Amino acid sequence: MTEWDLPETFPSSSGEVRWNRLGQPGRQPVVLLHGTPFSSYVWRAVARSLARERQVYVWDMPGYGLSEKYAGQDVSLAAQGRVFTELLGHLGLAEPHVVAHDFGGTVALRAHLLHGGRYRALALVDPVALAPWGSPSFRLLGEHAKVFEQLPPPLHRALVREYVASASSPGLHPAVLDRLVQPWLGDLGRPAFYRQIAQADQRHTDEVQDRYAEIGLPTLVCWGEDDIWIPVAKGRELAALIPDARFEPIAGAGHLVQEDTPAELTAALLTFLHRQDGRQEQPGQH
Repeated sequence: MTEWDLPETFPSSSGEVRWNRLGQPGRQPVVLLHGTPFSSYVWRAVARSLARERQVYVWDMPGYGLSEKYAGQDVSLAAQGRVFTELLGHLGLAEPHVVAHDFGGTVALRAHLLHGGRYRALALVDPVALAPWGSPSFRLLGEHAKVFEQLPPPLHRALVREYVASASSPGLHPAVLDRLVQPWLGDLGRPAFYRQIAQADQRHTDEVQDRYAEIGLPTLVCWGEDDIWIPVAKGRELAALIPDARFEPIAGAGHLVQEDTPAELTAALLTFLHRQDGRQEQPGQH
């Protein structure tokens, strides 16, 4: 359950990125983006399932998971959007399918709308995309990051565990919760946790929110019906702003749809991807 490795590295403009690919070379590429405070680990079940017929790329954003963390690091959504564009170039992926969760949704949207990132299709899973966002506790942590960094390690660990656990509706397996919390512990992880919250700024979604009508890609918006972090109504609102976007509510899932209902999410993604396969030879669909 906890086995997951990213053996490849990429020296991005915001620090070393760890990444991996699953599936046979030459197959249609799919890139998965995680959100905060998570890592590519949340995609493991979905990634392995998609890799049966696709080549799947997974990566940890700078400052997250197994990727580099350091003092003064720029881990803002603006930086992550640039890094994702860099990564696509490094991997030689001209028009992959992109599947993005939470803040990863913002990263994918910014890379596409601001940095010229080209995708064959885009699937957004409970993304941070519409203002206002950020719970009162999230804002409190960000405004007083330096204070919270001074918490004794046991209290910091308890805070992160409760925070991460609240993203799941049915609850996370203890081993999964441990794995999601572990990158945020220790001398590097603890400040990195508060750093990424302190740099979360709504202006990074404000800069693109009015441009969603420009998205000409086939787009799927999936949303956990029991998401208490971002209500499902936001999903319907987002889908209405993107031309011809398909909205797919997923019963029994909270914000961490990949953990709560991986089979249902995988089925929704495969249906969407198969539809795009049928359009590949048709002009004007890319």
